[in-house]
Amino acid sequence: MSEAGLPSSASVPATPKVYTQKMSCIFCEVVAGRVPAQKAYEDDTCLAFHDLHPQAPVHILVVPKRHITSLLDVGATEDALLGSLVRVARDLARQHKLDERGFRLVFNTGADAGYSVFHIHLHLLGGRLLGWPPG
Repeated sequence: MSEAGLPSSASVPATPKVYTQKMSCIFCEVVAGRVPAQKAYEDDTCLAFHDLHPQAPVHILVVPKRHITSLLDVGATEDALLGSLVRVARDLARQHKLDERGFRLVFNTGADAGYSVFHIHLHLLGGRLLGWPPG
């Protein structure tokens, strides 16, 4: 067993899988400005925009500008990027006054989780009572 409690045969990719410009996805198109989106935040590394099919009064997606297919492809070199996505989502929650009653941050991975756009993205959900367990 490793220090993280994983079998020693478990491996974490050293670098994330990324698409070339020949391959694209809808979130890459949004980042590039070729698909319109209602932006909530943007900086050099990430973009946040309102979900087209909101599941709560506030439903914002926070995506890295660089394409990374899945959380399963993220290595230790991406820790700062993931931290910045969470920090941006937290700041947006405060801006939308969700910090007063609560909010949810969700990363989905794989078919059973409903992962349908293969570009990592963090959902910020709030503005109503969110049931537990989710789904």
